[in-house]
Amino acid sequence: MAAVRGDPATKAPKLHGVRRSGPDRPLDSPHTSKFAPERSHSVAATNINRVVLTGNLTADPELRSLPSGTSVCKLRVACNTRRKNNATGDWEDKPNYFDVTVWGAQGENAARYLSKGRPVAVDGRLEWREFQDQAGNKRQAIDIIADSVQFLGGREDGAGGGGGGFTPRSDVPVDTGDFAPAGASTGGGNAPAPAPADDDIPF
Repeated sequence: MAAVRGDPATKAPKLHGVRRSGPDRPLDSPHTSKFAPERSHSVAATNINRVVLTGNLTADPELRSLPSGTSVCKLRVACNTRRKNNATGDWEDKPNYFDVTVWGAQGENAARYLSKGRPVAVDGRLEWREFQDQAGNKRQAIDIIADSVQFLGGREDGAGGGGGGFTPRSDVPVDTGDFAPAGASTGGGNAPAPAPADDDIPF
């Protein structure tokens, strides 16, 4: 007996997992691809601003207090970059000087226990600023805003170079006898030469 149009026996078999439209699934069904959410392949842009360095202080820390009572400490850190002199074939150290700002109680600890020549490790971010010098000219500067400062070495390592081989210590020292107060003599050594003064850059 021939099948009659409309007979259930003539219906196509139901396929699981296959999307289709028809009398049993209207076009405006949320299960159709027309209304299915599109997968986004775009990657959100991410800004990364991170600085990690070790070096030696070229001067004693400078601590001051803002009108709000917040303490802020300024550090000048020298970090050497080794490069090869193509003319002589020798490796030479080029000093780089960075201004570091340390806020709050951590800045107070830095001013109390650090001094010129001490090796430190700094973890923070870069901050750009624009200002006018005494002559009215626009100037630019980039500072490092420290999130953490570790005091490297001990009192006898105050003039050591580069901080290599020192055991990192917490920025809140436990044994204050291992740290020389600011202004204390740390002896001679091969610490990087002090950077030239920036008279036009405000504190």
